[in-house]
Amino acid sequence: MSGAVDLSALKERADAQRQQSGRPSPASRTPETPQDAPNGDSPGGSGPDHSGGAVIDVTDENFETEVLGRSQHQLVLVDLWAEWCGPCKQLSPVLESLAARAGGSWVLAKIDVDASPRVAQAFRVQSIPMVVAIAQGQPVAAFNGVRSEAEISQWVREILDQVGDALPGGEAGEVEPEADDPRMVAAEDKLNAGDFEGALADYRAITDAEPDNIEAASAARNLEFVLRAQAHDPAIVDTAAPADVDAQLAAADVLLLAQRPEDAFDRIVGVIRVTSGDERTRARTRLLELFELFDPAEPFVVAARRKLASALF
Repeated sequence: MSGAVDLSALKERADAQRQQSGRPSPASRTPETPQDAPNGDSPGGSGPDHSGGAVIDVTDENFETEVLGRSQHQLVLVDLWAEWCGPCKQLSPVLESLAARAGGSWVLAKIDVDASPRVAQAFRVQSIPMVVAIAQGQPVAAFNGVRSEAEISQWVREILDQVGDALPGGEAGEVEPEADDPRMVAAEDKLNAGDFEGALADYRAITDAEPDNIEAASAARNLEFVLRAQAHDPAIVDTAAPADVDAQLAAADVLLLAQRPEDAFDRIVGVIRVTSGDERTRARTRLLELFELFDPAEPFVVAARRKLASALF
């Protein structure tokens, strides 16, 4: 998991901001107590007082303190969610209930991906809900989608069995880095050798065996798009008939492959505006798939989502 998610950029940004303000790094301090938080604020310096609480609200601004710093002495489960996400509303109460009964063995950090795009980018969020376990500043496990209370409890127990001894009240040593997954290495070797179909088959096999493997799923999505886009005649951009949904989707692929995402998204939004039923659903599904190839905070993705909403409603 730690190889699939890189949180160093968030920590470096927070370190730079801290140096400017003269504040020490959370990792260099002892665990905060309620007395550390002036004026009722949290130790992170923003939001309500969550000191010692089982559930904390986290943003781009306090992520380094409340998640990376806290994870030096306590397991942190990050709940990545959004207001519009129905499954998130099913999962969050389960997580919050478990956190309240955990006795301090772990803490739940809730992050709204729309309000905190930098964190969402760092975790390479492709779908939500997404839950990531953090120990000593490193992601050690993750899952997507809704799971039962029993499944989550077992998942957390297994993580604590593996990392619990490495979290002795802030004196923990380094988490042993995970070895490279030989299956991912083999797929990447095929990719580098030009065997794109073989690499894609390997990535799909990993994803089929491990639906929560974010890195393999992302690689498969990107490779599927490239192979599909390369199979189109580039002339389709100019020859596609306005009412030909397949041709317009192919034209969007070609435009995106040519590094013209705004034009590609506009093509599909245009199809959505003039179609209905299955054809509109197919176009909308393709557009959402293309969104997943990018950081959700990219301005052209945000703009295209607004256009999609306008076209649908």
